[in-house]
Amino acid sequence: QEVNSLYQAGGGAAALVDGYAPFCKHVFVKNFAGVKSTTLAITPENEHLLRSGYEARTDKELPVLGRWFPSDLVGEVPDAEYLDIILYSREQIRKENAAMGEDSGSDAPWGIVSIKPQGVDYELPMQPITVMRNALGEEYGG
Repeated sequence: QEVNSLYQAGGGAAALVDGYAPFCKHVFVKNFAGVKSTTLAITPENEHLLRSGYEARTDKELPVLGRWFPSDLVGEVPDAEYLDIILYSREQIRKENAAMGEDSGSDAPWGIVSIKPQGVDYELPMQPITVMRNALGEEYGG
């Protein structure tokens, strides 16, 4: 509800920022929920804490290699300044859901597919692993 309110307050459709593809849009809002930053600089002091492994966002998605710092080992993480609310068109969501054997059950023209906490109010480059996952095709969650 809060995202919908911020979307309307920002001018509705005028608040949508074009994304990497015609079916992708962004809405950038101040971090109203206290969401923590998801990035941390790798330094000589913390590099020994870095972990890697294969992760999938769902059971139906192909696991891909990722890396992270365990949150319990890095201390206090600051709140992100902004949230990048990433939207896909209903048509794209239906395509991806069909490929995964799912149904969102919604007819809304846009659906939230991701929320990225970040320090700026513009689109950051995709992580290489996201580019790879998107290239795999809809049947693998891309």
